[in-house]
Amino acid sequence: MKIAIASDHAGFRLKEGLKAFFERNNIDYIDFGTDSTASVDYPDFAKKVVDCIRNGCADFGVLICGTGLGMSMAANRFKGIRAALCFFPEMARLARKDNNANILVLPGRFMGIELAEWVLSAFLETKFEGGRHERRIRKLEDYGS
Repeated sequence: MKIAIASDHAGFRLKEGLKAFFERNNIDYIDFGTDSTASVDYPDFAKKVVDCIRNGCADFGVLICGTGLGMSMAANRFKGIRAALCFFPEMARLARKDNNANILVLPGRFMGIELAEWVLSAFLETKFEGGRHERRIRKLEDYGS
């Protein structure tokens, strides 16, 4: 499994913490930045992860900004992307199981590293259930740009 990860300035510290989590758990990842807390534009970093997912260079993505809202909006503009802003592990499980989310979005200003690790673990450990959910995912694809 390979994860593409990126953040804006408000998510930088949480991103760095999750990179340590990946290393402890032998999870391969690609860090698309940012590399500091200096102000940047979140859409630029969301697009890097989106492009990676769409091109198949990673299995899943993780995006982090202050609230998670901007990254969610930016990522979900693209066909084939189902980015889910999750505050709790159960949200992450349901995002994968029911919605086949391929990008986890986290709120850097509202979540510490321990909770972020729990949410990320739930996301990565859960498989898409398929079945009745497939029809809904196809509709999302039909509506996408």
